[in-house]
Amino acid sequence: MTEYRAPLDDIRFALRHAANIDALAEMAAYAHAEPDLVDGLLDEAGRFFEQVVAPTNRDGDTVGAVRNADGSITTAPGHAKAYGQMCDAGWGGIGFPEEYGGGGLPWLLGIAVQEMMTSANMGFSLCPLLTQGAIDALLHHGTEVQKETYLRKMVTGEWTGTMNLTEPHAGSDVGALTTKAAPAADGSWLITGQKIFITYGDHDMAENIIHLVLARTPGSPPGTKGISLFIVPKFLLNDDGTLGDANDLSCVSIEHKLGIHASPTCVMSYGDNEGAIGYMLGEENQGMHCMFTMMNNARLSVGLEGVALAERAYQQALAYSHERLQGRAIGAEPGTSSPIVDHQDVQRMLLDMRSSIAAIRGLCYRNAEALDIAAASTDDDVRQRADELAALLTPLSKSWGTDLGCELTSIGVQVHGGMGFIEETGAAQHFRDARIAPIYEGTNGIQAIDLVGRKLGLRGGGVIADHLGSIAATVASMDGIAELQSVRTILASALEAVTEATQWLAENAGDMPAVLAGAMAYLDMLAITTGGQILADGAVAARSLGADAAAERALLARFFAANRLAGVPGKVPAVTAGAADLAQARATILS
Repeated sequence: MTEYRAPLDDIRFALRHAANIDALAEMAAYAHAEPDLVDGLLDEAGRFFEQVVAPTNRDGDTVGAVRNADGSITTAPGHAKAYGQMCDAGWGGIGFPEEYGGGGLPWLLGIAVQEMMTSANMGFSLCPLLTQGAIDALLHHGTEVQKETYLRKMVTGEWTGTMNLTEPHAGSDVGALTTKAAPAADGSWLITGQKIFITYGDHDMAENIIHLVLARTPGSPPGTKGISLFIVPKFLLNDDGTLGDANDLSCVSIEHKLGIHASPTCVMSYGDNEGAIGYMLGEENQGMHCMFTMMNNARLSVGLEGVALAERAYQQALAYSHERLQGRAIGAEPGTSSPIVDHQDVQRMLLDMRSSIAAIRGLCYRNAEALDIAAASTDDDVRQRADELAALLTPLSKSWGTDLGCELTSIGVQVHGGMGFIEETGAAQHFRDARIAPIYEGTNGIQAIDLVGRKLGLRGGGVIADHLGSIAATVASMDGIAELQSVRTILASALEAVTEATQWLAENAGDMPAVLAGAMAYLDMLAITTGGQILADGAVAARSLGADAAAERALLARFFAANRLAGVPGKVPAVTAGAADLAQARATILS
């Protein structure tokens, strides 16, 4: 089993050439994110996650989290200690405001650190990931008293956070939830109901857990319009801020899952006695608006899980391909066995992994950069356009990043051959862990619906038009660069196909079944084309970094173009086919 090594060169390249972290440092809000500080922080983060967190990954999978007879949860060996060390080092808070104990650094840099944490141990990383989302919701919607009460402890990681949406009967249909909130005389609320799939709903790594729970108040409208959001701490607080009595909530059980065994996925029960005490976050019946703040934060982080696990799988597959001797490669000495990396098909698989990882990493980092600009620019127009770009890229990051995470970790198993199917090698864990990510935070089909139903219409279609225009500019930037002419040709063809599909969706916007039938194919088209743009941009930028860097980035762009980007035009029929065949199937073979 290969030890994880933080891919610092690739991370730095993406930070500076897929996104532009040095330009962010020119903004007043991020002035202290100077190149030397960024590089030093990345070095230290790489060391920490390699040496402290990555060694816990195997026990996280094989031992996992355990629910004890008294209902408490014990995490896998080493996890609580590693979490404490991470909190002491401040890694969880580097992208949050300094006034609450954070580092005040760009979210882009926090995403780079988060990638390393997730590669080191995805099951472990889910606890700070959910806490980040809860912090973001409090920052945007909390009262000053609520912020002062909870944020400092959550930013340091001393307290963790959760997101409580799903109920047994509802699944992704949040509007069907039935958890109730009844007003109490002191202004608090009494919460009763059950939630499922609650990541780190209980654990032994922090002294308190701040649950954010969706519930219905009396007389609220049906569906999502009648949902409110509540802060429900595991332990109530005394007047001086110290921990008080346990709240009326419990972990009924933990789920037995395909992967991420280190993460306790809990069935949570609220109000089995007199009601769990909660405090409304935001306005009544605005819970979905508040929760989407958390979900949009989490969707980018979930997309990054695809990057992180694919990177871990690639490192292991590459190392194995050099160690494993099998067959005689073309040109090898007769009677010898060659390392499998000398076989062309293995080279193809590894290069597919490497180039695709670079594409989805670049997409997630560019997405994070847009969020930073939207949060900190002093120019209203720049801020608005960055916010629009982030809205467009988020479903691409989440959906394509996680779908490729599954595909690339599966390729990692394939490189191992039969040994990849044996758990002792560890290759299968990455595949199993990755499989949840396309389901988390709105299934990937929901991301496609969001893209075609909401994001394509932003600014009257101006946002997608601007994005396609930026891809056209990338095509033009490769004019005359001999080693990138195949990329230029294939990217131009993909752009033409995406433009055609975009126009078809706009023209047929009144036929929603037809639009939704092609939504997933369209998301793939747009994401792959954006990934091709990112690799092409990197290849052009690398020409100023020396011959070796230029050759490497051109190679990745060419391979991705030939093996993934070239297939984009073939997806147009899936976008424009309409819903007639689906309706016929529903009436016949799906009946």
